[in-house]
Amino acid sequence: MEPTESEPTSGEIEPTSPGRWYHSIHPPVFWPSLILVVSFVVVAIVGGDLVTAAIGTVQSAIVAGFGWYYTVIVTGFVVFSIWVGVGHFGDIKLSRDDEAPEFTLTTWLAMLFAAGMGIGLVFWGVAEPLHHFAGIPNRASGIVGSDAQAAQDSLVLTFLHWGLHPWAIYVVVGLAIAYAVHVKRRPISIRWTLEPLFGRRVKGWLGDVIDVAAIVGTLFGVATSLGIGVSQIAGGLEFLDIIGTPTNLTMAILIGAITGVAIFSVVTGVKKGMKWLSNINMAMAIGLLIFVLFTGPTLFLLREYVQSMGAYLQQIIQLSFSTSALAVTDGEGMEWQGWWSAFYWGWWISWAPFVGVFIARISRGRTVREFVLGVLFVPTLFSFLWFTVLGGSALYREVFGDGGLIGTDAAGENTVHESNTLFILLRELPGGTIVCGLAIILVVLFFVTSSDSGSLVVDMLASGGDPEPPTWSRVLWSLLEGAVALALVIAGGLVALRGVAIAIALPFSVVMILMCFACLKQFRYERQQMLRAQRMLRRDQLTEHVSRALIEDGLVGVRPDAERGRRSRLLDRLLGRTG
Repeated sequence: MEPTESEPTSGEIEPTSPGRWYHSIHPPVFWPSLILVVSFVVVAIVGGDLVTAAIGTVQSAIVAGFGWYYTVIVTGFVVFSIWVGVGHFGDIKLSRDDEAPEFTLTTWLAMLFAAGMGIGLVFWGVAEPLHHFAGIPNRASGIVGSDAQAAQDSLVLTFLHWGLHPWAIYVVVGLAIAYAVHVKRRPISIRWTLEPLFGRRVKGWLGDVIDVAAIVGTLFGVATSLGIGVSQIAGGLEFLDIIGTPTNLTMAILIGAITGVAIFSVVTGVKKGMKWLSNINMAMAIGLLIFVLFTGPTLFLLREYVQSMGAYLQQIIQLSFSTSALAVTDGEGMEWQGWWSAFYWGWWISWAPFVGVFIARISRGRTVREFVLGVLFVPTLFSFLWFTVLGGSALYREVFGDGGLIGTDAAGENTVHESNTLFILLRELPGGTIVCGLAIILVVLFFVTSSDSGSLVVDMLASGGDPEPPTWSRVLWSLLEGAVALALVIAGGLVALRGVAIAIALPFSVVMILMCFACLKQFRYERQQMLRAQRMLRRDQLTEHVSRALIEDGLVGVRPDAERGRRSRLLDRLLGRTG
């Protein structure tokens, strides 16, 4: 059955209705999501070491059994995104009635650039290239050779995790949502992206399951970022001697305080608090990037940016399919995947509903080709610049300078302290102490904007697609994001954050694969309709042309069969079928 163009009605999923507070929620999605999240928080805080061990076991099992699967599907998303962008589907417009884009090209690209920023870039900007360079947790990545070559390979491997692959994940979800919302006029809900495959069944329990998976995945993905962010905030405060060694109580206080700021931002709304905070942290991030670029080894960084992009393009196919299968031992290969590639693919997939809704919201009126090129390449190029400047400065210091960013533990193994490597690097630059303080503020702002934006998206899904859900439920989801982040930090810190990100992405990855097939089905149908309309228009034009020719030749009054033959011969000649 072909997709239909019927308009949604207010009764499709009953998103909101006036009345009591509970009328604003969609119960089959809201309550299961709430119960799952609250249950996890309670178990994680009460269980302690048992939960830590359980998360580790689940992570190991998923990496061992599905690490190859994550590698294949994420690479497949890259191929899918490029294919629909450069192929004949690229002309399809994400709007009805030939609507103009809602935002100018410059504004739209700037907003995509903003979506590409986050706590992860600040946290890993220095730390990840150093980890690969130091061989943490092992050399299963295949990085060997001289220090200079290892440094180059470390940066390229970081590009893999922050380049085309994560943004292709966002393209898949964002494109499916944008088509459902802007063309089909459906509510903002993940379920409607699969309507081309399942029809009106998405209104029932199947759609509820899809939305619950999206909510839980988004909330845990955002909570992972918040946990990483609060770890870096605590590390920065310790580095500046403002606090002592961070404890669970310290983490709880920091998460509570910053979640409070996020709630204030949520209450003030998108056009006030969230808008201003987003603009401020964008400006601060760009300012930090420019500062490090021009106070560090500027010429080296500019050269390295060009060189690393070339190396990335040269190695992208090999890296895209790497599963560390030929590591020294199978255990080392799976350990490395769990630390890095599998963790990142899981993290990006869990973030996909959140980021997908955002980029879909701002892309009305764009063609599929514009959408893919903008979403896939603009943030990728900026991410490469970010890691080249921050990570490249750290690698330059290790290879050509005084080092000091990579330490050793009691067993003589290399260590990199993710939470404070950025501050160690910044301290050596002019005005380093002040810049370190500003960097902490930047992480706090990213924490707040991630929390309030994530809360809004989760709340829209839990309210049945209502674009303006009530304030009380936004506050609720903000509190739950902070609670999950705290539970993960208590349950094992970064190890727990990695494990949950890998695990929670598994069910939603299936939804994403279905999104690809749904998009293809819908795009093929629309393409056929476009071609049919073009043929009809062309035939009408040719018929009119033939009629004029017959009138000019005085053949209007001939027998019908002769007239049809004359028309046919003229039409064949016009279409180039005869000499």
